[in-house]
Amino acid sequence: MEKISVEKTIPQKGYEFAQTILNSISAHVAILDENGCILDTNRAWNRFAQQNKIQMRPDTLAVNYLEICDRAGDDAGGKPSLVAKGIRDVISGRSEEYVMEYPCHSQDEQRWFYMRVTRAAGPGPLRIVISHENITELKTTQERLRQGEEDLQQEKQYLEEANTALKVLMRQGEADRKEMEANVIDNIRHLVAPVIQQLISQNLPERSKKLIATLEMRMAEVSKPFLQRMVGVGSMLTPQEIEIATLIREGLSSKEIANQLHLSITTVNFHRRNLRKKLNLRNTRTNLRSHLIDLLK
Repeated sequence: MEKISVEKTIPQKGYEFAQTILNSISAHVAILDENGCILDTNRAWNRFAQQNKIQMRPDTLAVNYLEICDRAGDDAGGKPSLVAKGIRDVISGRSEEYVMEYPCHSQDEQRWFYMRVTRAAGPGPLRIVISHENITELKTTQERLRQGEEDLQQEKQYLEEANTALKVLMRQGEADRKEMEANVIDNIRHLVAPVIQQLISQNLPERSKKLIATLEMRMAEVSKPFLQRMVGVGSMLTPQEIEIATLIREGLSSKEIANQLHLSITTVNFHRRNLRKKLNLRNTRTNLRSHLIDLLK
């Protein structure tokens, strides 16, 4: 078969210049005629053919590229047939260009290429330019980025789940703490305090009275962490106001508070008014106990 070359269609100097340009391109480039026959190739094309042991001339001149694609179509999963159709669409003018990414793995490495088919610009017979650019580095970078994004997404999901679990544990811990505080205060007020009051009412020796007073003070200290939470409401409450506020929150009446703290009902009511003032409860219809319950939830 006669060697076909674009050298026959352009002057020698012009051909040499064009060949120099082609050989300087990293992409594998082939020039086809209107029938799909290879007229010329560049150095990168030839080198790739030699390295991959193509069973024909490395430059593949005079080989019909379309026929090769047609024959390989079914054996290569149909992609060569798509390439052949794309080239024919460019030749016929139905498409301006045809592009495709495809894998081309060897026994030693995984490779990907980007194929582009266009018409050569300028006057003269129709020429089709096919280029295959190695985009392996780009694809591997994209894969690393994709894997990194996937790892970040998994890490984000793990952190969100851990954060949710932590919030649940914190809420449960806070609820358990409040319940324990409430149980301690309830036991002190309803189980221990009445017994202490009965002892105080007895005609006991002075030493015994001092011991009971000390016991009463120690029991108050047990509940002190709970009572001190009242300080955080933004009002400057006195220790006695804090204690009275706690008893109000527990549902004791003014008379019961007076008996328990050895105060007059007038004094308890005075502290009630001060509490309402310091808590900004100007509406008389607002229940003080309900407000204290809500305040210390």
